[in-house]
Amino acid sequence: MSQKKQERRLAPSEARAKLVNLRISPQKLNLVAQSIRGLKVQRALNELEFSHKRIANDVRKALYSAISNAENNHNLDIDSLVVAEAFVGKNLIMKRFASAARGRSARIMKPFSEITIVVRSQDEAA
Repeated sequence: MSQKKQERRLAPSEARAKLVNLRISPQKLNLVAQSIRGLKVQRALNELEFSHKRIANDVRKALYSAISNAENNHNLDIDSLVVAEAFVGKNLIMKRFASAARGRSARIMKPFSEITIVVRSQDEAA
């Protein structure tokens, strides 16, 4: 006996892409995600193209993936897409240590994060 097929979490006019294990803190990644929320897809790509943040290039790849998912998997028109959601989550934290004076040590936290981008067709968003 097989399991029942799970229902799709997104609406038929939505597509998403998720990027995990990004080597940046969630707080810094959220600054980039805030800059593209609610924008049309082309405007969001331009915003990421000219951003000075290091992680903007990876977020741009994730947005391209969401656009491709919308076009290929759900037959949505890419000219009418809007970034409906862009949210950030925590992932693992690598813990390292650095030597400190008098035989002590200092802890270094190296956080990872993940981003999920949901694009929606414009006529549905209105």
